[in-house]
Amino acid sequence: QLQLVESGGGLVQPGGSLRLSCAASGETLDDYAIGWFRQAPGKEREGVSSISHSGDSTNYAESVKGRFTISRDNAKNTVYLRMNSLKPEDTAVYYCAAGLYFSSNVYYTGYPYWGQGTQVTVSS
Repeated sequence: QLQLVESGGGLVQPGGSLRLSCAASGETLDDYAIGWFRQAPGKEREGVSSISHSGDSTNYAESVKGRFTISRDNAKNTVYLRMNSLKPEDTAVYYCAAGLYFSSNVYYTGYPYWGQGTQVTVSS
C-alpha cells in the first residue's frame, strides 16, 4: 500500500522560501497523480497545487500562482513543492495526497492516499 510522508516544513520569515517534499513508499509514485493541500487553524482544507503522473501537467490555486512550483522526481519517488515569497497567510499544515486520477481542478480531493502533514509557519 502506498504511504506518503511530508517533510521540509518549518518557521520562515515573510518573503522567505521553503521546499516541501512528499516521499512515497510501498509503491512506485509514477502511477499516481499528486496533490498538495493545506489547512490553516479554523479554516477548511484547500487545494494548493497538483501534478500529473508524468509531471507534464500542473495546477495551482490562484493564491499561490507565481510563488509556488510543484515538481516530481519519479526516480526518487518524491514530489516537491517549492514555495517562494511566503506570506503569513500561507501558514498552515501542508498535506500531500496521491491517486490514480488526475484532475484539472486543483481543489479535487478524491485522493485515496494522504500523508500526515508538515507545519509551515510564516512569521517575523
